[in-house]
Amino acid sequence: MGDLTGRTALVTGASRGLGQAIAARLAAKGAEVIVHFGTDANGAAATVAEIGRAGGTALAVRAELGTDDDVETLFAGVEAGLAGRPLDILVNNAAAPPGGPLATTTRAEFDHLFAVNVRAPYFIIQRASPLLRDGGRIVTISSVATRMANHAQTSFAMTKGAVETMSMTLANELGVRGITVNAVAPGATRTATNGATFETPGLAEFIAASTALGRLGGPDDVADIVAFLASDAGRWVTGQVIDASGGLFLGPRI
Repeated sequence: MGDLTGRTALVTGASRGLGQAIAARLAAKGAEVIVHFGTDANGAAATVAEIGRAGGTALAVRAELGTDDDVETLFAGVEAGLAGRPLDILVNNAAAPPGGPLATTTRAEFDHLFAVNVRAPYFIIQRASPLLRDGGRIVTISSVATRMANHAQTSFAMTKGAVETMSMTLANELGVRGITVNAVAPGATRTATNGATFETPGLAEFIAASTALGRLGGPDDVADIVAFLASDAGRWVTGQVIDASGGLFLGPRI
């Protein structure tokens, strides 16, 4: 299978898109994966089925992040699935999408964005910490939005900047247990969920031309990096933000 055989993993937001790809990749490496979903039960079932067809093991757990009891609801299912075993890998992937530019963002949208993208991963890590084995792995999905100015994503970029700082500081705190904590920052990544976005005339071509490696990213490009950080090969990388954008907007080619 791979180098994660016998390990357990929790991937939030794994019913579709990038989270689905990450869950499938960890399972292909041998991990038993807990597939978290918020509302898309059919998507979560599809992720579990895909993993099963490939010879892996997975189960789905529902919890709507951003609500008052989200973490306890999630871990009731997680602990039932673990059945007394430790958790080896935690991937905080679930996130609310950008809420819009300054002029149109409402307080409710802003609060929801921070509840899902910042509060939930922070308290998921807090709740998972006693379950994580020494030498475990925590990976949180960030975004290249933190290193470039996009007026339509200000509040979203703020949330991702928060989890990048969280990853650095928690790496320092949890390192005494051999637990690595990192963030992965994808750029423009085409998935089955967001594919229609890239059908805007000229958009995919513009992004590809603005990327050092000359193309849009795909889910596997990011999932491979997460799997590396989750493996023994990633044992000496912690407190880092790994850019997974193919070199998006690095500068002009002169």
